[in-house]
Amino acid sequence: MSEANEAQVAYWNDAAGRTWASLQDRIDRQIRPLGLAAMDRLGPAPGDAVLDIGCGCGDTSLELAARVGPGGRVTGLDVSAPMLEVARGRAEAAGAQNLAFRQADVQVADLPGGQDAVFSRFGVMFFADPGAAFANLRTALRPGGRLGFVCWRPLAENLWMRLPAEAAAGLVPPAPPPEPGAPGPFAFADPDRVRKILEGAGFTGIDITPHDEAIGGQDLDGTVEMSFRVGPLGAILREQPELAPRLRERVREAVSPWLRGEAVYMPSATWLVSARSPG
Repeated sequence: MSEANEAQVAYWNDAAGRTWASLQDRIDRQIRPLGLAAMDRLGPAPGDAVLDIGCGCGDTSLELAARVGPGGRVTGLDVSAPMLEVARGRAEAAGAQNLAFRQADVQVADLPGGQDAVFSRFGVMFFADPGAAFANLRTALRPGGRLGFVCWRPLAENLWMRLPAEAAAGLVPPAPPPEPGAPGPFAFADPDRVRKILEGAGFTGIDITPHDEAIGGQDLDGTVEMSFRVGPLGAILREQPELAPRLRERVREAVSPWLRGEAVYMPSATWLVSARSPG
């Protein structure tokens, strides 16, 4: 696999990829509604050929395969071998004959042409050169082919990630703000930047719509555990795991007001992005 994003490839094939693979069911439950919102806007139809970018453990790929039906074709692409192993097992268990997976860096990969649509659930914010990546994706689309994805708005607007990390205040120095546009979860937080990238890659009909939805679905203990493994607080604890005992009750107290019945649901803020290849 030719690699233009060496740091991200290494990251998602090491601890991060294994962590996400082990938490597949919990992560899917949490962010599935956001992917479905973007997928509904994209409108995959029976018979379509679709690329699923940053497909991870295959949740969105399986849903796309169901929507395009036996006459369609879905190809899930990701750099993470641990996550693709899970995805292939899930597809086999589901008997999804119209679904295949490939380990590839889509910024530089030779992509199959003539695709009706390209989709992504939080898989397009990690490119070293997003302009080149989206230009490559556009070459895979037929004239008039559709692009649809969901990406995070700023961390400040995403309470479900921000609140657990704030529980570490006073125990660790404040994290420096990320370099604007650097690969990572919030690389596409600025809609003007997203629009310029897509316009530069040759896309037309660009629409960027804010989407607000409470997400979660874990019980209180499960919510705390998830925050310890992924997101900003997870990053802190990977560097300083000795803080976990001191943080557990802090995080529990911070998120408990968002308990709704048996599960915690907290606000999320995303962009739903759509565009077309000219023609």
